[in-house]
Amino acid sequence: METPNIPPLKFRPILKSVIWGGEKIAPFKGIETEQTNIGESWEVSGVPSNPSVIDNGPDAGKTLPEILETYKAALVGEHNYRRFGNTFPLLIKIIDAAGDLSLQVHPDDELAKVRHNSLGKTEMWYIVDTEPDAIICAGLEKEVTPEDYVAKVSDNTLMEVVAHHKSHPGDVFFLPAGRIHSIGAGNLLVEVQETSDVTYRIYDFGRLDAKTGKPRELHVEEAKDAIDYTVHPSYVSEAGAEVDGISRLVKCDHFDVCRVSVDGKKTITPDYDSFATYTCIDGELTVTDDRGNSVSMRKGESVLVPAVATSIVLEGKGEFIQAIC
Repeated sequence: METPNIPPLKFRPILKSVIWGGEKIAPFKGIETEQTNIGESWEVSGVPSNPSVIDNGPDAGKTLPEILETYKAALVGEHNYRRFGNTFPLLIKIIDAAGDLSLQVHPDDELAKVRHNSLGKTEMWYIVDTEPDAIICAGLEKEVTPEDYVAKVSDNTLMEVVAHHKSHPGDVFFLPAGRIHSIGAGNLLVEVQETSDVTYRIYDFGRLDAKTGKPRELHVEEAKDAIDYTVHPSYVSEAGAEVDGISRLVKCDHFDVCRVSVDGKKTITPDYDSFATYTCIDGELTVTDDRGNSVSMRKGESVLVPAVATSIVLEGKGEFIQAIC
């Protein structure tokens, strides 16, 4: 069977206005829109209710789930297709927090499968930019029991036991399923996560929903047995040493994420059985595969390189976050 010629793919961003969203994503991406309070740009999504739409090449106008059904392992890799079938396994976002996000936790794969027939949600954050005194909440600073947790939600003291971290550009936070977390106001970041939209909100700073005028729903009991109550000595991940412009940020069972710098011309010859997503955080690059298919990528844009690509040539000057599965 002839190997399909799938070019590097770009997608139309899915912009989401939310109560805590800001005004940084559109200028970061270099786009004009009248939409306000944009908190998230879903860059590469196979979530059925919010699928990415292809913006280039012969499949322009089709969704990511549609072409996955067509190309199967040629798009995502043999191992990924055996493991996930027609579910695209990663969700890539750019997030701008003008206000604090709710404190939340996500179930692991096992619990999410039983409760929601979904993947769980392990994720990571790469901090692109921050306002002065921006904070990331991740993990527990003090030991609590499940019963303590419920009591602290009730009396509004939960934040007293949550670990707070001053954030800086270049910081990396790994958030395995079960770890309590929140993005504080003033953070612009790239998020890589499992394809799941299951979130348990456990604290919301007393905010009211703009549409209903009532407090947003909390999921206190659902989160009780999803939380990892372990207290760790550190919750900020250390990036690996940079080798030939590449430094590893996070590697786990769900994804392998690196920061890649290019100044001139770089050839990447994949040694993995997977697609790769590139999210540009600075500069402008041209991405060309081994069949001569080429696409441009500038700051704020993302490209999906199919698994069938045997080599990729990057030309220009810039930095991007690469994620494989």
